[in-house]
Amino acid sequence: MRSDSDRLALGVDFGTSGLRLALVDSNREAVDGGEQAAPYPSPFADPSGWLIGLKALVAALPARLRRRVGAISLDGTSGTLLLCRPDGIPLGDALPYAIACPEQADAVRALVPAGCLAAGASSSLARALRLLGQHRGGPCLLRHQADWLMGWLLGQWQWGEEGNNLRLGWDLQSGAWLGSLGEQPWSAALPRIVPSGSCLGPLDPVAASALALPLDCQVVAGTTDANAAVLAAEPKPDDGVTVLGTTLVLKQFVAGPIDAPGVSCHRLAGRWLVGGASNAGGGVLRRFFSDPQLEALSRQIDLTRPSGLMLLPLPARGERFPVDDPDLEPILGPRPVSDALYLQGLLEGLARIEARGWQRLNALGAPPIERVISLGGGARNPQWRQLRQRALGLPVLNRPGLSSALGTAKLAMRGLG
Repeated sequence: MRSDSDRLALGVDFGTSGLRLALVDSNREAVDGGEQAAPYPSPFADPSGWLIGLKALVAALPARLRRRVGAISLDGTSGTLLLCRPDGIPLGDALPYAIACPEQADAVRALVPAGCLAAGASSSLARALRLLGQHRGGPCLLRHQADWLMGWLLGQWQWGEEGNNLRLGWDLQSGAWLGSLGEQPWSAALPRIVPSGSCLGPLDPVAASALALPLDCQVVAGTTDANAAVLAAEPKPDDGVTVLGTTLVLKQFVAGPIDAPGVSCHRLAGRWLVGGASNAGGGVLRRFFSDPQLEALSRQIDLTRPSGLMLLPLPARGERFPVDDPDLEPILGPRPVSDALYLQGLLEGLARIEARGWQRLNALGAPPIERVISLGGGARNPQWRQLRQRALGLPVLNRPGLSSALGTAKLAMRGLG
């Protein structure tokens, strides 16, 4: 039998652009050889690709490490929702987090109070109503990405983690579904909610066999990908955390909950965590430049001179934060002859969105932050850090090695106790 000190915890991050895995020991320190990453093997909205990717990542771990795994936890993109049968079989592709459903706006307003995270065309609730409207009948479940995958690990799909379901209408303060959600004919499709970090039981034998993990490995309720990044960073009380991934995500701990359109409010590790996620981010940059081009062009930026461009680098129409506006149009031009100047304009535009995000949180009652910890792929770009530091007027620390997978692994070890 393994001793407690010998056990490892495994965390898997299901981000927008791919999957990442990390292992931590009983001291919640990263384990050498325990990091793996891969792109999705199929389009992001295809849930079968999530499982194929998960199995491949875990299989890439050395067997000597797999045998020591005592707990596993998953994070997923907040708001990515799918409809499945009670046995977990998907009833089509998922609706990704960035999909707005403006045709459901009136129906959403009739179900939940104005101003809550579920009240908007960009909410999970709006996507849920679209999915239910397309369903041809029969029992079904509404599950977010991380919750559906957690169901596969357990062999049953009844549970949902609280943070992943705020955009669907779960209220942390009352511990109940908002408005009239619990009274709808389809309310049986909603999950039973458990707090992040809850230990839900051992792996289903089918999942344990598919992953070559011990049968006594415990499944711990995860969180969203952005929250997992915060757990990895372990910020101080006056720190803000910015995740520079495909999208731009801002998070900070506060004394009490804050409710406002487009603002998320989570309970994580016993503390209140608020923030927001823009649709803009590194995904827009990759539309125009490859990673090698981004690195080379960034070095050509003249940091002493602003570009003069006033770009709003959204990937498409619609924004969630710092403004909740499904009709907001991107501004991606005019494009100058110089690629380096254009990249500078895009980076400056993203920095302005970040600055407005911190200003909005402060205006809503969050305390002012004194520095920003940057995570994600964009945290590898020193020129972007300097542009952001100028826009924010704050010290910016880049920590690209701290992944959401690492945070989720730490959460799994906490759940294991």
